[in-house]
Amino acid sequence: MAGHSPRAELTWRGIVIGALITVVFTASNVYLGLRVGLTIATSIPAAVISMAVLRLMGGGTILENNLVQTQASAAGTLACVFASLPALVMAGVWQHFPFIMTAALTAAGGMTGVLFTIPLRRVMLADPVLPFPEGVAAAEILRAGAAAEDRGGIRALLNGGMLAAALTFASTGLRVLGDGMTATAVWGMSAFRFSAGFSPALLGAGYLVGLEGGIAMLLGAILTWEVVIPVMAHVQPNPTGLPAGAFATSLWKDRARFIGVGLIGIAAIWTVVRMGRPLLDSVRALLDRTQDADNAAPTETDLSPRAMRMVAGGALLVIGSLFFVFAHASVGALPALAATGAGLACCVGVGLFVAAACGYMAGLVGSSSSPISGVIILAAMGLSCVFVVLRALGLFAGTEGLQFAIGFCLYALTAITASAAIANDNLQDLKTGRMVGATPWKQEAVLLIGCVTGAVIIPPVLNVLYQTYGFVGAMPHAGMDATRALAAPQPALLLLITSGIFLHQLDWNMLLAGMGAGCALIGVDACLRRTGRGALPPLAVGVGIYLPMSVSVTLAIGAILGHVVTRLNGGAGRHQGTMIASGLIVGESLMGVMLASLSALSGRDSPLSLLPPGMDATATSIAGLAAFCVLCIWFCAMQLRQPRR
Repeated sequence: MAGHSPRAELTWRGIVIGALITVVFTASNVYLGLRVGLTIATSIPAAVISMAVLRLMGGGTILENNLVQTQASAAGTLACVFASLPALVMAGVWQHFPFIMTAALTAAGGMTGVLFTIPLRRVMLADPVLPFPEGVAAAEILRAGAAAEDRGGIRALLNGGMLAAALTFASTGLRVLGDGMTATAVWGMSAFRFSAGFSPALLGAGYLVGLEGGIAMLLGAILTWEVVIPVMAHVQPNPTGLPAGAFATSLWKDRARFIGVGLIGIAAIWTVVRMGRPLLDSVRALLDRTQDADNAAPTETDLSPRAMRMVAGGALLVIGSLFFVFAHASVGALPALAATGAGLACCVGVGLFVAAACGYMAGLVGSSSSPISGVIILAAMGLSCVFVVLRALGLFAGTEGLQFAIGFCLYALTAITASAAIANDNLQDLKTGRMVGATPWKQEAVLLIGCVTGAVIIPPVLNVLYQTYGFVGAMPHAGMDATRALAAPQPALLLLITSGIFLHQLDWNMLLAGMGAGCALIGVDACLRRTGRGALPPLAVGVGIYLPMSVSVTLAIGAILGHVVTRLNGGAGRHQGTMIASGLIVGESLMGVMLASLSALSGRDSPLSLLPPGMDATATSIAGLAAFCVLCIWFCAMQLRQPRR
């Protein structure tokens, strides 16, 4: 591990640097997730910071840089457990976040995600349908940093990064530029809406996603907001008397979005089934690898079967022990054993499905745009249904049993969430590693290290945030200021869904509608591929329904611009476009991390805002639109300047 030869990869200083970067990313993502329900993809910022730090320390190889960003991004991604853990406080099960119960479950759940990604790596990274936009962007950044002769690529990367950082600072930090614009047309009780975001990172990600994925997401968004929601508003009463626009928003949040969840679920199941044979072949190859391991190329050597068995056994032992301790505190020994067995089975079965689905979506649209929360909702529903059956069999009866079942499902969901989050991000890292010639088993080893370092940070951060601000929907504690409470939208949604299933209050109609639409789209996609007329990825359509329209539209703009410019230029500016797109993602990501850290330190949502309270946002929205249009024109012009082949 020592030494810094041209192949130096896994080093002690790299592990230490990765652990230190972890603190910033994990804390920022936990705070941001509880504040607005979103997190920042950490692979690209980690790559940039790693290069800068190693350069100050005398330089590092591209492979060492890659492992630092792999470890740091894994730990920062693990912060996605913010979606389930606070729900235990909201449900009254916990009054704080116990360190061992929180950190150990988060780390062990993340480790299972690492193990799930090993066979997925061999299947998904070779799939030409999956562009892995952020993995490609991170690889281009590492290559540009290592290759001083690629001055044009470095310049394009820096130009894109600085422009994106400036626009993000002006919109998110100073609030002098709007970050999106929405137009709504009202007809009776129906509202037709079109909205677009002005995010440089989404523009760059859309360029890397490609035309088919971008069009599919745009189709999902248009069908939702121009067809489904207006029809629902016309036939469904509006008992609260909301204005048409606000009523349309509530319909999307409470009902229409679950069509996307159902579609994502059926498309994810189809994806797992379609990949079943290659996955089995990959697992068989991993388990059969013995004497040939020494002769395998470094870029194809995963963790040994013995190491994987040890990690899997240790992780499942930890998860099982924590499940039993959690259950035994509320119910007897035999019910606790039953709950532990059911929870472990779900962590393995549901966890593998969720990891595959999240990994595929991350490969399709990128980690930042992957609707991991939609898949977690499906996991929560599946887990809750298992315990509803156990209650019907006579276990966990009564009011106390009901509260225990809800709490246990949320606790077990934490392990599945950690696994899904890791798979969502780590396949991007493994794609980066493949492009720069990294050794997979070393990446997998630092991913395991990243799970531990990130898990150690999460409990104290959650406790500090809860004690300082509190969560909306949780019981108030001494010194809590209700006006500053963190919204925690994802934990509140998971608690609503889990309790709704147990209390038979969940509306299944939208989920079933999404599943039916998913089956139809799978057939359409198969026909298009068979006739050579393109593709319509069902998963991407579901993503377009589930995500806010502003996100889907901006991704589609990037995809369409990239396709048009590439056709006009004969493909000559593709490398230039990739570097600029990577820079746009880098600039916004880094600035987002800095602004999130500043918000966490100041205790204010926008401490640098120059926008006077109560000021009409129309002017800033117009300014933001103008700035975004200039960005798009510049993006295209920079590629068209490249000579045609």
